[in-house]
Amino acid sequence: MFCKDSCTTLLKSVFKPDNNHLLNIKNKLNHSGYFLNFHASFYPKNIAMIYDKNSVLTGNIDDPDFHQKIIDALPIPIFYRDTEGIYQMCNKAHEKFTGRDKANIIGKSVFDIHSRETAETYFQRDQELLRNPGEQIYETHMKRLDGSTLNVILNKAVIRNNDNEVVGIVGSINDITELKKTQKHLEKAQESMEVSSYMLHKISAGVVIIDNNFKVVDSNESFARLMGEETEDLYQTIPGLKDASVQVLVPDVIFKMLTSVMASGEETLERDLKIQNRLIHVSVVTLYKNKIVGAVIRDMSAPKLVRDEIISRAQRINKQNIEMVQKIAFLLGENAAEIEELLNSIIESYRYDDDE
Repeated sequence: MFCKDSCTTLLKSVFKPDNNHLLNIKNKLNHSGYFLNFHASFYPKNIAMIYDKNSVLTGNIDDPDFHQKIIDALPIPIFYRDTEGIYQMCNKAHEKFTGRDKANIIGKSVFDIHSRETAETYFQRDQELLRNPGEQIYETHMKRLDGSTLNVILNKAVIRNNDNEVVGIVGSINDITELKKTQKHLEKAQESMEVSSYMLHKISAGVVIIDNNFKVVDSNESFARLMGEETEDLYQTIPGLKDASVQVLVPDVIFKMLTSVMASGEETLERDLKIQNRLIHVSVVTLYKNKIVGAVIRDMSAPKLVRDEIISRAQRINKQNIEMVQKIAFLLGENAAEIEELLNSIIESYRYDDDE
């Protein structure tokens, strides 16, 4: 390794600088301690930059161990194979990805490391790249030794020596298995949304779905009709009233119901309201807590809806509040079974009327 004095002596043997140049050289040497850090602009054009590579500090970019540290720091699996398909280098991420340490990778072929199916794919694609040197990017399935299958994208390119001869292939592996799963979930969700939207628009009751910004996610024509002529006209311009502010579409009392359920996260909130001389029933439900709520609005002025609602509520009383009915029957001195029979007869009579 060169010391400061030996570096100065070497420079003197190459050319005879004036005192100012020599002063700059010494200052540069005193600052770094190594000739390798000199900047050529300090010296005349005929200077010969002579140095000993052994003077390079460990950790310099020319240090092979430093190269390994660089690729080990990368979070994606990286490998280098020669033209025979033998692994010559890999990083820690590649070790983790394959489930093998470096000692069981270096010096082995793709057939030694991977399943037969994966190795065949790797080998064939490597041969294609060697025949047509350049870059290669493709998506494939990788079957691991434990039997699991991963979706991966491989990015590969050839490596050349100083004589421009291809000596191997360097590549990286990107595991996109989770991305593929997410993509499938999104596709299924999209299909479900399309089916739900179709059903939504076939429902006779008014339905509106809103997000936590109180913007309409979707709604049907029945909702627009119930909210009045202006909203109905707007619906013709903006299908589903998507992204419209629900506050300007619904009466204050309904908006308060929506904000209440959105804030509280409660499952349902129901009320009978009289709006524009019409009796309507509003059911607000949580679809995604504190994020998405929906409202079902029915015009109770329609005769058939009135009958259906009476039957529905009578059945609800009969099934969910039977204990209360029994207590009332006891207080009245009547038999609970007779009360139940009476309720059932009312329900059946309405059913009979509907059939007629």
